[in-house]
Amino acid sequence: MTGDAFVLGFQVTHMLIGSTTLLVFSARNGFFRGFRKVALNSLLIIISLFSTSNPAFSQSKKELERKKAQLHKDIEYTNQLLKQTRKNKSTSLNQLVTLNKKINYRTELIQTINGELTAVEGEISNVSGTIDSLNRRLNVLKVQYAEMLVAAYKSQGSMSQLTYIFAADDVQQAFKRIKYLQRLSAYRMHQRELIVSTQESLSGKKRKLQEEREDKTQLLVSKEKEKKELDQEKRQQVVMLNKLSSKEKKLRAELKKKQSQEHQLSARIEEIIRREIELARAQTRKQSGSSATASTSKNIPSKTEKASTPYVLSNTPETIRLSNDFESNRGRLPWPVEKGIISGSFGKHKHPVYRDVTVNNNGVNIASAAGAKARAVFEGKVTRVLMVVDKYAVLIQHGEYFTLYSNLESVSVKAGDRVSTKQVIGTVMESDSDGKSEVHLEIWKGSVKMNPEAWLAAR
Repeated sequence: MTGDAFVLGFQVTHMLIGSTTLLVFSARNGFFRGFRKVALNSLLIIISLFSTSNPAFSQSKKELERKKAQLHKDIEYTNQLLKQTRKNKSTSLNQLVTLNKKINYRTELIQTINGELTAVEGEISNVSGTIDSLNRRLNVLKVQYAEMLVAAYKSQGSMSQLTYIFAADDVQQAFKRIKYLQRLSAYRMHQRELIVSTQESLSGKKRKLQEEREDKTQLLVSKEKEKKELDQEKRQQVVMLNKLSSKEKKLRAELKKKQSQEHQLSARIEEIIRREIELARAQTRKQSGSSATASTSKNIPSKTEKASTPYVLSNTPETIRLSNDFESNRGRLPWPVEKGIISGSFGKHKHPVYRDVTVNNNGVNIASAAGAKARAVFEGKVTRVLMVVDKYAVLIQHGEYFTLYSNLESVSVKAGDRVSTKQVIGTVMESDSDGKSEVHLEIWKGSVKMNPEAWLAAR
């Protein structure tokens, strides 16, 4: 026996011992073509097992869930404020503003639930399609595997594999046929494993589908509940509007008084900031005239710093640092009260009751519970403590930026004090009409008014 023949005999014996089933194959019956076709189908199945989930849906659902949770908190807080204001039997404008805010929250909540429903329905459709696909492919796998078993049963005892091998024209061809048969045996085992994994994946998808359908049912129930609450709140809104309309003369007088006080405060703030700018300019001129090398001094900002901080107030390393730090915290500043809702937006808008009246708000109004403490939204230096009629206001400088906190009953800081972020600076004044506190916050960049809502952190 030659060496090749001996090796061939050994591999044939090894293959026969290691193989528990025999299959009938020949070059004529399309074995190679059939093998490639089955292998391709299996590859597609494997790919499908790793691509049946849609992370976009889950990500969207998580974002919507977070938003919904926050809206529930906001609605609950407006409820607390409304309960507090109802202790005073008289209907006030602040009550209406709070109720309007609650209605807006409720409307947004319903829209969020609709978004969740859309995401869930998309996931249900996706999972259902995956289940159908897995079922079809599982059936194909089972048919293919059954055909293998039938063929193997028929070939038992026939030694067809030996016949197929020894029918080779030469030893090299016989070696190739042994390799093909070994691959087939491994593939058959892989088919069994693939059937099991597909069944497990199918069971998991069915459980996922059931969970999504239960979520959809709960969301529909929640949506109907919120719609009923919204309808009730809108009816309350109509009642409040009617009651307030009967007090039109008194309310218009109070509104006029409030607008006058706000105008006085705004004029004083503009004057203070103008003086600060003039003072900074005078200091800059003095520094420029006292040193020929001022342009290279450490106290003079670089070209990059000048480009990012165009205001004259940014003429020292400290003001530059504060300005840059304040700017970098845009959208992340803490609120001036621990808890609250925005009851008055920035800019010009129609009055909630008297549509012929235009309200011009230099900042935002934030309603909170009685006795709320006002806090600094960022570190800085107290520039002024002002008194407008019977209310206090605190102006804090943060480099080229200023923050104003008004409608304070008392203050715990004075001009020149250094304050840290979230440091208490006073107590918000309680309204005589409804027992609610409302702090007014303004943000200035030099002499330019900014919208505080764009700077405060999301709640």
